[in-house]
Amino acid sequence: MTFTTRFAPSPTGPLHLGHAYSALLAYDFAQCAAGISHLRIEDIDQSRSRPHWEAQIFDDLHWLGLSWPQPVVRQSERLPRYRRALETLINMGLVYPCRCKRTDIETAAGAPQEGVPQFGPDGRIYPGTCRERTLSDAAPDDVLRLDMQKAVKTSNLRTFNETGATHSGTHALNIDALLGTVGDIVLVRRNMGSSYHLSVVVDDADQNITHVVRGEDLFEATQIHVLLQGVLGVPTPVYHHHKLIRDAAGKRLAKRDDARAISLYRQQGASPTEIREMVGL
Repeated sequence: MTFTTRFAPSPTGPLHLGHAYSALLAYDFAQCAAGISHLRIEDIDQSRSRPHWEAQIFDDLHWLGLSWPQPVVRQSERLPRYRRALETLINMGLVYPCRCKRTDIETAAGAPQEGVPQFGPDGRIYPGTCRERTLSDAAPDDVLRLDMQKAVKTSNLRTFNETGATHSGTHALNIDALLGTVGDIVLVRRNMGSSYHLSVVVDDADQNITHVVRGEDLFEATQIHVLLQGVLGVPTPVYHHHKLIRDAAGKRLAKRDDARAISLYRQQGASPTEIREMVGL
């Protein structure tokens, strides 16, 4: 199988040095293996996505010397595909509707118990308030959740290989961790038609991604993705979670940190080679 990576930004702000590092690293890995590196636009959140940010993504990446196969995959154009994957999970009895708002979840979670995590890779760990509800009872503005208790019984729990420096090795999914530190993740968010976790698993499978290259802040979410891959019966890629590019104070960069935007460095006369040097490539 062809060595295949991807860079998958959201068009919700300017790309910064951290994005440059991730995009260049994924591209370099593919080039060294005579493989393919895709660009994917993760724009299922249409309330925040903007066409001018997407155009800026293309412009900045071309300036850095990157190219990718056409057409570019946009998640906003793949909602029927995500719905088919969701129907698979529904038919397996793994999905239920949830009407809880954020404040409801915080109240239901109650006072934190010592040693019990309150937050996981999908945000605040859901206490299961709506777990007994059925889809026939679903309202239009409900989110849809994965019943993790049923999913871990259904899925052939897999291992995944990690090549990033911090977590290098083979990792096995752990039922206790999935139940206690992840919980019932959201599969479909209000007014979005999907969620990051469901979409990224389907997209990686459909694009035959063999190696996922992304920031180490997403390492804990990998257990969710590998679980879904097992349930849906799609391949599990090799993962490489890389270092995060940080500012002088040690804080990770964010899109609101315009001072580190690639476009600003370009305006100031930096070259693509200098951008590579700034991020340690």
